[in-house]
Amino acid sequence: MAKQDFYETLGVAKNASAADLKSAYRKLAMKYHPDRNPGDEKAEQKFKEISQAYDVLKDEQKRAAYDRYGHAAFENGGGPRAGGFSGGGGFADIFDEMFGDFMGGRRGGAQQSGSDLRYNMEISLEDAFSGKTAQIRVPTSVGCEDCSGSGAEADSQPVTCPGCNGHGRVRAQQGFFTIERTCQTCQGVGRIIENPCRSCDGSGRVHKEKTLQVNIPAGVEDGTRIRLGGEGEAGLRGAPAGDLYIFLSIAPHRLFQRDGANIFCRVPIPLTTAALGGTVEVPVIDGGRAKVTIPDGTQHGQQFRLRGKGMGVMRSQATGDMYVEVIVETPVNLTARQKELLREFETESEGRKTSPEHEGFFDRVKEFWEDLTD
Repeated sequence: MAKQDFYETLGVAKNASAADLKSAYRKLAMKYHPDRNPGDEKAEQKFKEISQAYDVLKDEQKRAAYDRYGHAAFENGGGPRAGGFSGGGGFADIFDEMFGDFMGGRRGGAQQSGSDLRYNMEISLEDAFSGKTAQIRVPTSVGCEDCSGSGAEADSQPVTCPGCNGHGRVRAQQGFFTIERTCQTCQGVGRIIENPCRSCDGSGRVHKEKTLQVNIPAGVEDGTRIRLGGEGEAGLRGAPAGDLYIFLSIAPHRLFQRDGANIFCRVPIPLTTAALGGTVEVPVIDGGRAKVTIPDGTQHGQQFRLRGKGMGVMRSQATGDMYVEVIVETPVNLTARQKELLREFETESEGRKTSPEHEGFFDRVKEFWEDLTD
């Protein structure tokens, strides 16, 4: 039977954020956890499926591998496939993610670090060339100032949790096994708040829009990711904050096209300039101008290279080039005299190789037809 898509298993869209994945997983895990459904094999199987799905999708590398290869990325026991992606975090890691320590695992559930956040920013090609410092406003959760992130009113103190006696974990006997998990009363902190802060309802954080400065280095490319450590969502009751990831996209330019560090610009030139030669002045990405010499007999689509006039390479001294592609423009709205001159040119050109590509093409056509009649 075909495996269900991991996104469908969690009930999220394929472009779901890390916060959306975590929220969907927590709801489903609480619903189908075996402790809440004793003896229900279907619920246990469902819990394993959503755990496996979240184990893959919460990790950026695993998620990228799954988006590209599907379930095949984690065949052969969840080992790595081509590209170095690894498939297996294990069932215990999922249990730990949701419910805290498992069999003496790594952390308590209360120290819930804040979620990582994503911010999409579009910049101009000029900004990508020179770099800039941008100011952004990010809606997020920040530490509550009234309680300094503790979650308790200023005149009160947290007390020892009666459910775990301050240990943050409790043990339960299940058959031959003793399972240690995070205390659900205090969420692993070992203390409870009897008088929660009225500003944050005891969570230690409040929703707020935060203003940040972002340094965009010169030479960034489309899709570049910038990480601002600790600038994501504030953690619960003083736990560490998540990170903010800024994904850059570069807006289309009205004159230039970019390919890596090189810049391309299409420049129309008159038929007379292409035939007789001349110079054209073209813009450069740094805001300056450059002159390009057009030799006589230049053909449509011919490119001219301007060394060092392209984009810089991020964190490098290297610089790309600029390529000017000439577009030979056929004249329009000719006067009677101009048409007469062109006809004279056509007459005088008979027998002379003034259009070598045209003549060469029809020579090949003639040979093609002759071969068909042989």
